[in-house]
Amino acid sequence: MSAVILTVTPNPSVDRTLDVTSLVSGAVNRATGAHVEPSGKGVNVTRALAANGVRSRAVLPLGGTEGDQLRRLLAEESVAYVGVPVTEPVRVNISLRTPDGVVTKVNEPGPILSWAEAEALAEAVLAHLGRGDWVVGAGTLPRGVSDDFYADLAERVRLAGGRFALDSSGAALRKGLAGRPALVKPNRDELAELTGDTLSTLGDVLTAAAKVRRTTGADVLVSLGEEGAVLVGGGPPLRARAGKPVRVASTVGAGDNLLAGFLAVDGPPAHRLREAVAWGTTAVRSPRSLAGPVTDDDRALVVLG
Repeated sequence: MSAVILTVTPNPSVDRTLDVTSLVSGAVNRATGAHVEPSGKGVNVTRALAANGVRSRAVLPLGGTEGDQLRRLLAEESVAYVGVPVTEPVRVNISLRTPDGVVTKVNEPGPILSWAEAEALAEAVLAHLGRGDWVVGAGTLPRGVSDDFYADLAERVRLAGGRFALDSSGAALRKGLAGRPALVKPNRDELAELTGDTLSTLGDVLTAAAKVRRTTGADVLVSLGEEGAVLVGGGPPLRARAGKPVRVASTVGAGDNLLAGFLAVDGPPAHRLREAVAWGTTAVRSPRSLAGPVTDDDRALVVLG
């Protein structure tokens, strides 16, 4: 049986996006359209993989009527998932999107998970893990869950023969490195916070990524928005980017799509990085966090260097 990419999203959400012609603070802003979708970083990775025919399963806590809505939304997209029952409802996030593609987000804090609920989430991941499978630990941690959650899960995944990719921020990212993940995927801001460095240039980014690589042994995939992405691993550092300007409809979920593309293919690091950037570029052209299938035309836009 071929490898499966599992994702675990400890703090998933129902995302409601409202389209507005303009956004004025302190005034009544009327929406011209609305869209609801399942979300959370790991959920978005699985959605992107599923849309491109790659086997993936999302593991996530589900509680309250919002959890029921999240189940329905995942089923509507034919996304495979394992829901872990929790007492408190999952969060609802609101995004306000203007015609120029700028998105203003308001994220709820999410539920408080007990120790037993957090452990059930980790056990659900391990129960579906096969040797050689990837596990993506992604997003913020809900209240009640230790900042060491990802580190502990990464260790357990490695001992079971799997590979762990870490995509988080703040303390969850910093402490998660202790679990020795195989891959770390920060964006520029997250990498700067992690290393304490000012990342003004591409050289600064490569130096900071190399620092993380030396201390963890992990490959480091850094998303850089319109500048593409860089990969610092066992060989020479690599960069890939779109070869011509891309019309941006929304950047929400672009980093999740980039990570999905990197994990979706095998082969040399340069090939995987080009695939990742193709997926991320496809995502920003979509007004939603779920882009359409990536095409060969999308791949042809990506250049190395």
